[in-house]
Amino acid sequence: MPILLQRVDERLIHGQVVIGWGSQLRPDRYIVVDDELSASEWEQDLYALGAGETETVFTTVDAARRALAEWRDDPRRSILLTRDISAMLRLAAGGLLADSAVNLGGIHHGPHRTEVLTYLHLTPEDRDDLEALAGEGVRISARDLPGGHEVGLEALIA
Repeated sequence: MPILLQRVDERLIHGQVVIGWGSQLRPDRYIVVDDELSASEWEQDLYALGAGETETVFTTVDAARRALAEWRDDPRRSILLTRDISAMLRLAAGGLLADSAVNLGGIHHGPHRTEVLTYLHLTPEDRDDLEALAGEGVRISARDLPGGHEVGLEALIA
């Protein structure tokens, strides 16, 4: 099966992803694309605990770019997660995610971030990255949970 969900969520594997999205999509695997986390085994162990019995894969953006076609062809149902928009953009570069969708989940308050939705705070650079991601042919929307209201890119960057 293809990758069921591509999501940007700074908390990566947590309750909304595992309970909210996971109960709906029933993934066989979580793919976490994060350069720093892929180098830290003890942090990986913590995130894997949150995934329960579901397989977890931790990888860098560059390795994920090489593995993307294989993951799409794999029969295991996968949810792909990045911590930030810039990592998703790097993954998408050159059209690798063209004609697919990216869900924006939790990106919380921080320096230079303004609230767009209660769970989504963006910097000017995030907005630029979202426009670049759309330029790569990716459909972008924000929705915290499967039953939540979906907000399109135009409203997010307005």
